[in-house]
Amino acid sequence: MATTLRPRPAPLILTASADARIADLMARAPAGAIGVKLSTPRRGCSGLAYSVDYVTEAKPFDERIETPGGTLFVDGGSILYLVGSTMDWVEDDFTAGFVFANPNAKGACGCGESFTV
Repeated sequence: MATTLRPRPAPLILTASADARIADLMARAPAGAIGVKLSTPRRGCSGLAYSVDYVTEAKPFDERIETPGGTLFVDGGSILYLVGSTMDWVEDDFTAGFVFANPNAKGACGCGESFTV
């Protein structure tokens, strides 16, 4: 009896605006970049921060999410903090950046730069 595996859902949901921003970043990527990587380094007053950087090689435990504009890698050590999150790109008159709706976050600092789980 053969076992069929159902497709695993993406660990992170990207909005159309986030997809477009990744495409824009990849269009201007430095030579050798294979995608952008989302990680949660220890930083800020709440403990963890969101960081998006270019990546030149895939690490074995990174999650790989294919978007219309390029590949988003999610750091293997950060994935547990991000499962079920929505990643959006927001621009207004004063700021522009990725914004996260993270159901795993138990709190955030007042400036929104870091979060705790």
